[in-house]
Amino acid sequence: MARKTSKSASKDVESAMRRRKKGTLKSSSGRKVKSKKQAIAIGLSEARQKGKKVAPKKSSRKKKS
Repeated sequence: MARKTSKSASKDVESAMRRRKKGTLKSSSGRKVKSKKQAIAIGLSEARQKGKKVAPKKSSRKKKS
């Protein structure tokens, strides 16, 4: 089975996680990032901007009532 993300994209996520632990990772609004999920999302976003192989963004689906 093929990888959903490239190894270099994983490095970008790893870098974002390190910056979160260090306390230097900022969100788009300029606030300090504290959650792991947000750090991963920022890392994947940065990888996408660099044009690396990353799975497409998950879209929110509306529930059927």
